[in-house]
Amino acid sequence: MTTPLAPGAVLAFLGLGNMGTPMVRRLVEAGYTVRAFDTDPAARERAAAAGAEPAAGLPAAVEGADAILLMLPDSDTVEQVVYEDGLLDAAGAGTVLVDMGSSRPHATRTVAGRAADRGVPMVDAPVSGGVGGAEAGTLTIMAGGAADDVARIRPVLECLGGTVSHVGATGAGHALKALNNLMSATHLLVSSEALLAGREFGLDPDVMLEVVNGSSGRSGSTETKWPAYVLPGTYDSGFGLRLMLKDMRIAVDLARETGRPSALGESAVALWAEAAGELPQDADHTEVVRWLEKTHSGEELT
Repeated sequence: MTTPLAPGAVLAFLGLGNMGTPMVRRLVEAGYTVRAFDTDPAARERAAAAGAEPAAGLPAAVEGADAILLMLPDSDTVEQVVYEDGLLDAAGAGTVLVDMGSSRPHATRTVAGRAADRGVPMVDAPVSGGVGGAEAGTLTIMAGGAADDVARIRPVLECLGGTVSHVGATGAGHALKALNNLMSATHLLVSSEALLAGREFGLDPDVMLEVVNGSSGRSGSTETKWPAYVLPGTYDSGFGLRLMLKDMRIAVDLARETGRPSALGESAVALWAEAAGELPQDADHTEVVRWLEKTHSGEELT
């Protein structure tokens, strides 16, 4: 019988960026013992301030943990940590490995197979909801893996998310997350094109948003991103433009592999890639609106 990981269990948490640190804080507040590691010393200090036990290295974080949570940027980093940095060597049999970042679904299945050979079950559980959702514990979490493994880690995930859904077998969570982000990015692009055209015509953006958000054109972009990050000019959602582009590419690759056409998705990827080439390396994904505003004006983006 599966024993859920209740508060008091030991969790290793690897990856303490914009999302990882508030997630660690919530787990500590829920009563879990969290050993946190990141290659950035400042990130380890932030985790310590959040109540975690900062680990001196990856093995120290992982050894004896009941579960290992990864909040890493991509599949290449996950593979580096799992294969080359010794995660599987340090993890005990039965420890649940949980990849909560955005990875390639087929790569996830390969990692899960190698982990299973060492007696380490894996769940992919990417999240949606941004930094605000991480801080509030209202993330949407899409879990892929065996039912027993998802059930074991569910109490941990429920500390982090308002919605935790078991969406299928290993890799299903990462597939759905990428598809979700392709939709989100395409919504933001077309919503911004429409709102900018309306503004040029003389419409008030606040009025446009009020009407659209009560109509069929609404989306997360009009309900959250424009009011919270674009109109104030902060562009600080906490999710990078290049990370969004990475997820979009995973989604169109998945569509291509399944034989499904994705003409609009591929066009959106091309536009986002153009924006990435002109915006700063650390640009927030909402800054695609800045690119749309400036791209035909001749002004230089900085």
